Amino acid sequence: MTTPGQAFWNRIADRYAARPIKDVAAYEEMLAEVGARLRPRDRVLELGCGTGGTAIRLGPQVAEWIATDFSDRMLQIARAKAVPPNVRFVLTEAGTAFDGAPFDAICAFNLLHLVPDMPATLAQVHAALRPGGRLISKTWCFADLRRTLRLLFPLLRVFGLFPPATALSEPQLRQAILAAGFEIETQRSFGRSPQSHFIVARKPGPP
Repeated sequence: MTTPGQAFWNRIADRYAARPIKDVAAYEEMLAEVGARLRPRDRVLELGCGTGGTAIRLGPQVAEWIATDFSDRMLQIARAKAVPPNVRFVLTEAGTAFDGAPFDAICAFNLLHLVPDMPATLAQVHAALRPGGRLISKTWCFADLRRTLRLLFPLLRVFGLFPPATALSEPQLRQAILAAGFEIETQRSFGRSPQSHFIVARKPGPP
């Protein structure tokens, strides 16, 4: 059975793939920040990989990159690209994406505000990481936007122009990551979107 979230992303996948990156410099800076934390021997799981651009860029730096998404159309587009041999695209929801654990790093870019149960997802991520492994995430905190913009999202959702999402605040996001048992190593934003928080969180233990 297709969920509302899957139907939304399947419907917009082609438009999403054709849309240019809004802030190329910020995206490149984020890729460099992520790449600096990866090692050649790492096994990486990406949740919500979309059309696979980040997996294809960063995958060659590690031993294995498993990129997952619940939108079959997004993955059709991803698989049609020039995919490195160590990158694998898997159709699955975030809650059932952890086959093959443990991982050295789990990436969740623009995802945590979209999952139906963020604490449960974070608990699964924590369990699927090796001791010393890292959650590398970028999350929109819509609750920190101006009220006029926040009021626009429910209207857009009525017309099928915005996906199901949780209006997180930055303190709520941090607290959820800490409550899942992580230590936050780094937090920052890239480019002109201060409400989009890049967080690297470590599972305690020797690497």
